[in-house]
Amino acid sequence: MRLLLAEDEKSLSRALTKILEASHYSVDSAYNGEEALDFLAVSSYDAVILDLMMPKVDGLTVLRTMRSENNLTPVLILTARSEVDDKVLGLDLGANDYLTKPFDPKELLARIRAITRVQTKNASSLLSFGDVTLSQTNYELSCGENTLRLANKEFQLMELLMDHPNQVLSTEQIFERIWGLDSDAETSIIWVYISYLRRKLKTLGAHVLIKATRNVGYSLVIDESDNQ
Repeated sequence: MRLLLAEDEKSLSRALTKILEASHYSVDSAYNGEEALDFLAVSSYDAVILDLMMPKVDGLTVLRTMRSENNLTPVLILTARSEVDDKVLGLDLGANDYLTKPFDPKELLARIRAITRVQTKNASSLLSFGDVTLSQTNYELSCGENTLRLANKEFQLMELLMDHPNQVLSTEQIFERIWGLDSDAETSIIWVYISYLRRKLKTLGAHVLIKATRNVGYSLVIDESDNQ
């Protein structure tokens, strides 16, 4: 899943990003409300973590703008404010939940899971295609009795491919979704992780494969070679 973290305290933002990435989320960071709106204008997210007290454009204005543009992405307000009126206003504007600083990272992760759960098509947190299954809970890729745990980016890439089976995803789409617009990585990194996943699918004995379409992108398809 891909998150937008809008938090102007850079040290806190970096700490939260590490926590979220360790839990297999892909994170884009905005340090003011104007940057947050810029990110939202060009990218889609599974959830937004939104601080209220931000420079340039405050969090409530960001939230109000999102909802006025029919952007229904789940929003978790994250702020030092504890007054009831602030909570009520944020919720009335369309926030899905509210967390007051300081907080326990475990609670943050639980609240993110809660607000994204409604958006998740698979209530069981399992994605399946062909003879493989991906657990969104423990990040394990399985085929029959064989199971392998995926690393962070491997999981995110496999999740993306399994969310769009038989659909060619361009390298630009994959890079934006997994690494984000502010990443310093090169798009060639995608090939590295495709190679990792191909080896793991082969190790599992899976009858699905990641197909490369020259100059276009990649897709997850059923391996028809056994039927020929």
